[in-house]
Amino acid sequence: MGSVPAPSRSKAEDEEDEEALVSQQPGQDVAKVPYMEVTGQDSVTCPTCRGSGCIPTEQVHELVALIPYSDQRLRPHRTKLYVLLSVLLCLLLSALGVFFLFPRGVQVKPAGIRVVQVWFDSHSSAVLLAITATLRISNSNFCWVALSSLSSQVQYMNTVVGQQQLSNVTSIQPLRDKLVNFTVKAELGGSLSYLYFFCTLPKVKVHNIVILMRTSVKLSYLGHSTQSTLETFHYLDCSSNSTAPALGTP
Repeated sequence: MGSVPAPSRSKAEDEEDEEALVSQQPGQDVAKVPYMEVTGQDSVTCPTCRGSGCIPTEQVHELVALIPYSDQRLRPHRTKLYVLLSVLLCLLLSALGVFFLFPRGVQVKPAGIRVVQVWFDSHSSAVLLAITATLRISNSNFCWVALSSLSSQVQYMNTVVGQQQLSNVTSIQPLRDKLVNFTVKAELGGSLSYLYFFCTLPKVKVHNIVILMRTSVKLSYLGHSTQSTLETFHYLDCSSNSTAPALGTP
């Protein structure tokens, strides 16, 4: 018994089949292909995705992605340059910090007697003085300096005749000088009552006396305190008031 030949297709039907194949989009065919784990003798199925190609949502923050050691992302360019610039920047900032914050000395110098006021107490044969002296304080720091306390003592012939104590006096601006005035009241009486007759004697043309002023100042800046003590001798005219020329502040 002979075989039955297959029905022949017309040329028009063949052309329609080719156009249908060409009109199909590649993405649609790929999307229809299910994920398949390619395994062989030298490979195993992925334990995390279990062959599905998806990672469970609850394990997103638990899994670690590994990249090859030869990956270029592990070899950033200009690493040595960045490290060198970082080191230089740290050294520069440290040097600037030391330069601006390193404590420098504060100079305290006497600027003389500014005003002397004189009174006479005839009942006790005493000479009363109000002595206004001036200090010049030079701040060479890049920060404010506080003059936290000032004490002064006036002596005549090893006898303390007056003293003054001040606190929270003033502050000095960075890299500036400042003149600080203070007044000490002194009384020349008792064992020194002879000065009353000397200072009021009209026949004497010069009524100068020598006093010793011992002044101590306490300065605070940059978290620490320093103390300076000055001892100066001054000539005073105990017969009348006197005023020195005004001193200017730089």
